[in-house]
Order: sequence, then structure tokens, then C-alpha cells
Amino acid sequence: MNELTPTRSLLIALGDERRTMREGSAFLDEKCLLLAGEMLRETRRQRDLMRTLRALDAEARHALHAALGRHGLDGLQVYAVVPAAEPVAIERRSLLGVALITSRLADSVGPNRQPVHPSPEATACRTAHRRMAPILAELAAVSTNLARLHAEYRRTVRRVRALQDVLLPELDTSIADIDTRLEDLEREDAVASRRRIT
Repeated sequence: MNELTPTRSLLIALGDERRTMREGSAFLDEKCLLLAGEMLRETRRQRDLMRTLRALDAEARHALHAALGRHGLDGLQVYAVVPAAEPVAIERRSLLGVALITSRLADSVGPNRQPVHPSPEATACRTAHRRMAPILAELAAVSTNLARLHAEYRRTVRRVRALQDVLLPELDTSIADIDTRLEDLEREDAVASRRRIT
């Protein structure tokens, strides 16, 4: 049984609350669609990056095989290293409160150290592996975005379900109960008024 005292103003207030909840539910449904659309875009981007990465990885493996054949494992391990890691430029944006990023390697690439025994195979191996780095930086940002979007999507779906499956039905029940109780009170008042007249 509803513990609220039935009044017309309460009925109007609960009706307004129900309308607001329905608008909130519609907004959250729209948010789910926008998040799902962004997840699809990020998934397509991830698929394209993975396809590119697989092709570059195949080239890098082939180049590594050739460099190992020329220098051996020990010789390739002491081959001159690439200078310090290239800086990653990160751009931030927001979609409905979800922090998304775009990353890319900055253009400032330092000069390579010259090896003692240079070879075209080792240079090709270094170049092939270095070409994978920008793709990996982009892929890291896409993976981060997908994780954030998925978490927000799940949270939003839970809120929509709570509104539609719990809060709105409870509110509908309360409104129906108060409406019935108000009709009963009006009927009792009408009967009492007739008795007073007669």
C-alpha cells in the first residue's frame, strides 16, 4: 500500500516526475545509440589498423629473417640502436562525457647511430620495424577509446533498464494507487454530502 497522502497536487507532481523519467529514458536511449555508433567507427578503424599492421609485420619478419641470416642473433643484438623513443602526440576529445584520444608519433625523428658493420638487411629490418610504430601508437588510442566507450555504454544501458524496468513501473503503480484512493475519497465525500442533504 502506498504511504503517501493522496492529493491532487501529489498526483500532478508524480505525473511530472514520470514525464521527466520518460524523457531521461529517451535521452539515455539516444546516448546508447550515439555510443554504439562511435564504437562501430572505432572498431572499423581498429580493423583497418590491424590489417595494415599485419602487412607491415609480415614485411618486418621477412626483413628480420634476412638480417639474422646476415649478422646472426648476436650481431643483430649489438647493432646500433634507434635513438630514444619518439614522442607520442595525444589529442583529447569528448563524446557525451567520455574522454576519447587520438595518438600519433611526433614527426621529430632523431638521426640513426651508424653501425660498425652496416648492411642493407639490417637497415631494412630497422626501417620495417620503425614503420610499425605509428600504427601501434594509433592502435593503442583506438583500443583505449573502445574500452572507455564500452564501459560507458554498459553503464548507460544499466541506467536505462533501471528506469524502464524498476523506477517507471513503481511510479506508475504509485500514480494508479493514488488516483484510485482519490476517487474513493471523492466518492465517500459525495455519499457523505448526500446524507447530510437528506
